[in-house]
Amino acid sequence: MHVGLSCFFQNPDRKLTDREVWRQEVALAEAAEPMGFDSIWSAEHHFTDYTMCPSVTQFLTYMAGRTTRAGLGSMVVVLPWHEPVRVAEEIALLDHLSNGRVIFGMGRGLGRVEFNGFRLEMGESRERFVEYAEAVMGALETGTMESDGKHLRQPPTDIRPKPFKSFRGRTYAASVSPQSAEIMARLGIGILIIAQKPWEKTLEELENYRELYRQHNDGEEAPKPIIASFVAVHEDREKAREMYENYIVGYCRSALKHYEFHNEGLADIPGYEYYGALARNIHKHGIDTFVRFLADLQVWGTPDEVVDGVIANVERAGCGGFLAALSYGGMPYDIARENQRLFAERVLPRLKAHDTGVEIGAAPPLDVAAE
Repeated sequence: MHVGLSCFFQNPDRKLTDREVWRQEVALAEAAEPMGFDSIWSAEHHFTDYTMCPSVTQFLTYMAGRTTRAGLGSMVVVLPWHEPVRVAEEIALLDHLSNGRVIFGMGRGLGRVEFNGFRLEMGESRERFVEYAEAVMGALETGTMESDGKHLRQPPTDIRPKPFKSFRGRTYAASVSPQSAEIMARLGIGILIIAQKPWEKTLEELENYRELYRQHNDGEEAPKPIIASFVAVHEDREKAREMYENYIVGYCRSALKHYEFHNEGLADIPGYEYYGALARNIHKHGIDTFVRFLADLQVWGTPDEVVDGVIANVERAGCGGFLAALSYGGMPYDIARENQRLFAERVLPRLKAHDTGVEIGAAPPLDVAAE
């Protein structure tokens, strides 16, 4: 199984300077390849303490120079916040710099504070995501971007340096709504599962996407998803439980605050109706109940328990890879470093030995490379 490290750059309550957070998180990222992780990832977020990585491609470019073999993954680049042709250029350039190690994750965004900061209409995000994804994927496959959509009118424009390797099989979208599942299937985009929904809902959406993928690709099966989880591991189960209580629950509370899962007004924003229903459910059962629900979707315990928990989730969703977030929720650096060390020594080898039948990030060369 492909196992990656996800870096989050959180600074809850601003107990550290942003500079200290970045120095510590980069040190953990630099240790990933020597420890045996297959890839290094980060998520794009702006303007708050929730996650301070405003440019995933810039962070991954630095990591490209600090590594030789690890994949470089975005979880995710939020397409509606960007000029699509610039996204295609930056991803193509990063792929050249890293000798083809990019794993491209994309999404449409959920944080209202971020849409407001960019002066963008959140209700247009679904339409923009679909148009931008089609244009970016076309550009990465052909070397030319063009679009005649409602939100994107792009005359044929060459991407230089030209992509040299296909992104089919190494591009993922963070969850796929029923409205966008068809185009994701048609474009050959896989699914990145970031656990926030009940498993039965996630599996239902996955099966719908897989059926659409078969329909649009002559019966070919969809790429196996990648799943990301926050992980707390300790030899002492009670210590692991303390990590769960202090940091996993703490992270989940910060996610609720950032995304406003409890805000029923999200139902009034086109494309976010699901979250309005979620908010009503939170009001019915209470914020603490929802935070615990999110926390219980993550993985914690002794090394044996973490191995079993990860493999159970991978198997139930038919995943091909796993991403572990090991520093989050205000976790002190010494605890995060030990969490990563123990995961790498006692969990990582056993996960990598679990055969999922796929190689994440593998893709054939493109004909445009000959130009």
